[in-house]
Amino acid sequence: MRFKAILFHFLVMSFMAAWPAAAQQPIQLVGFGDSLMAGYQLAPSESYTAQLETALQAKGHDVVVTNAGVSGDTTSGGLSRVDWSVPDGTDGVILELGANDALRGISPDETEKNLDAIISRLKERNIPVLLAGMMAPPNMGSAYSERYNEIYPRLAEKHDVPLYPFFLDGVVAVAGTQLEDGMHPNAKGVGIMVERSLPAVEAFLGDIRTSGK
Repeated sequence: MRFKAILFHFLVMSFMAAWPAAAQQPIQLVGFGDSLMAGYQLAPSESYTAQLETALQAKGHDVVVTNAGVSGDTTSGGLSRVDWSVPDGTDGVILELGANDALRGISPDETEKNLDAIISRLKERNIPVLLAGMMAPPNMGSAYSERYNEIYPRLAEKHDVPLYPFFLDGVVAVAGTQLEDGMHPNAKGVGIMVERSLPAVEAFLGDIRTSGK
């Protein structure tokens, strides 16, 4: 009996040692963006990253979603801080930037150049990216909007990264989902954003697990 107990203990310890360490650790996601990611005027628990983490964990995913959103950030600002805002050990990034570029009328060429560089830097670090798209506000005019709205699909195709087409889907111009400024989502609006984007994020998690991250 003593020999069997020792043998069983040895087999268990061998199995634990052989089990991939990554499988025992939660997947580390980072939401990298502007005020829409940061949770402008919302409690920390009401932000997109917080509500997304709760929704994913409720569906059985062992995941931590860190908020690296900075209100007012442009793609240029994001590029300047991506190396230190996304820490080593990050398994995936949800990249949401560009809304402030459009509001400021920044050239779509410049926006695309910056996003291209951000994605490239993350790929160089072997960090997968889920690109969250934006759409230019109508008051920018059709010519600007057409150029701007093509940025995200083109970058997703170029870098072969998944695209969630419109981060504010279900919230724009929907009564009761925005703050008084008519631009930022309230807690209810963020909940809608999480619900709509959840399938894309779950597919992203599947890609991360498949890649062995």
